[in-house]
Amino acid sequence: MKTKFLLLTISLFLSISLTANNDDVWGPTGHRATGKIAEKHLTKKAQKKITELLQGESLAFVSTYADEIKSDRKKYGKFYTWHYVNMPLDARYEDSKKNPDGDLITGIEECVKVLKDKNSTTEDKRFYLKMLVHLIGDLHQPMHIGQSEDKGGNTIQVQWHGKGSNLHRVWDEDLINKWDMSYIELANNAKRLSKDQIKAIQKGSVVDWMYDTHKLTKKVYNSVEVGENLRYRYSYDYFPVVREQLQKGGLRLAKLLNEIFC
Repeated sequence: MKTKFLLLTISLFLSISLTANNDDVWGPTGHRATGKIAEKHLTKKAQKKITELLQGESLAFVSTYADEIKSDRKKYGKFYTWHYVNMPLDARYEDSKKNPDGDLITGIEECVKVLKDKNSTTEDKRFYLKMLVHLIGDLHQPMHIGQSEDKGGNTIQVQWHGKGSNLHRVWDEDLINKWDMSYIELANNAKRLSKDQIKAIQKGSVVDWMYDTHKLTKKVYNSVEVGENLRYRYSYDYFPVVREQLQKGGLRLAKLLNEIFC
């Protein structure tokens, strides 16, 4: 009996340790869906310039680049904090304490600056375009506008259909992966919107878009209890929200790219 209890304790500890240190963003499927949606709303001029800059690679393909380079901390460590914004749920970004190493907002602003600069090298523009595609995706994942004390929900332990997870991972990948849809299926099945609806989504600045996501962040924090076993009901309630966020990310990315490559 004692041995069984010890093994259970060790298993639980390992589960918590592994999930607590998870700092991923939208999984590859989510990022690629956002990139694919953006491609559908690019102007011909922007599409041509982007295709040339990316040497034929699609926005969907390069959307995961910023995650792929994270393992090389020595070379790309300065971009690590660009993937998120930490701020209290009741705070304004302008008034909250800023990360001296930069954050998601300043990272996006730097990408746009480099891409608009006529003196930027082609190599730099290619790199920062890849970063921008990814970061706009991150901007629409609600736990990337989370609280620093729980690492954007990474330390809020829950179960996903009986298996150890955390609130951040649920919104990164679990909700999307449970539906077993490819990024193309997600993009092709995005909600049909009128031109006025699209304009309404694209309206505003990057900071405005961050606040739009932050409203959802507050709801997500209140959507679970620590240790709760999230199952089909949670998917039913929140997978449509995930799909909406992916679509918003794609539409806003397209707007930004159309302005940059006008």
